[in-house]
Amino acid sequence: MDKEKAAIERLQIGAEAAETYYNAPLIVCYSGGKDSDVLLQLALNSGIRFEVLHTHTTADAPETVYHVTETFRRLEEHGIKCAREYPTYKGNPTSMWQLIPQKKLPPTRLMRYCCDVLKEQGGKNRAIATGVRWNESSARSKRGIYEDAAHKPENRIVINNDNDEKRRWFERCEIQAKTVINPIIDWTDAEVWDYIADNKIPCNPLYCEGFKRVGCIGCPLANKHNRQIEFQRYPKYRQMYIHAFDRMLKVRETEGKDNRTWNDGYDVFRWWMGEDKG
Repeated sequence: MDKEKAAIERLQIGAEAAETYYNAPLIVCYSGGKDSDVLLQLALNSGIRFEVLHTHTTADAPETVYHVTETFRRLEEHGIKCAREYPTYKGNPTSMWQLIPQKKLPPTRLMRYCCDVLKEQGGKNRAIATGVRWNESSARSKRGIYEDAAHKPENRIVINNDNDEKRRWFERCEIQAKTVINPIIDWTDAEVWDYIADNKIPCNPLYCEGFKRVGCIGCPLANKHNRQIEFQRYPKYRQMYIHAFDRMLKVRETEGKDNRTWNDGYDVFRWWMGEDKG
């Protein structure tokens, strides 16, 4: 069976599960990246009933926000329901810049609270489809994080990272009552780009400018070089991170926490980026 046919069958199974167990259409999660563009086209080709959900992270590039808006416009012209979900924390609206002082630490590879709050809250009590792929990141595939830090190890629940090799095309998240379908989990980068070319899928313009990823600007899961390029292109985002780190340090000082050798938000930013002082 070719991968397109397999992916469409997975979407059809997911759509059937959505209607049977949730009495609602399958939700296609749309980030504005290449994988979610392929996922969206597969959903259109599959003939299933579906809705589209974009989780606004507040740290995406302007080009990504524009691409999502244009994609939603085209879908809505064809009667497909599209929605944006904005992040909340402890019941209140939040953003990357508010979340950093609330968490009192910068987001890191090991402390991915930003993903949990800004990206992964959508689709509760629904069946969702994602563009998660094993091939997307070999580095990420070796890590996992705990969702529930229970005292007894046997009671702990592990959330696999976005592209963990343990991910399957059909999953169940009991904590958020989600059924998760990953139709293209076994696709390679080449297969994604070939499908985009064959189907003439409009893509995020950042890919045409040499970007390999179009996630949150400054994401600590990206390599240092890519992060530097992003902050050179988007200096306002660099400044917003520094201001957020300044506020974070003030909160830590108020609560009597050790601020290490950080004197200000710029010091935190340099540490966060792995830059030497000087």
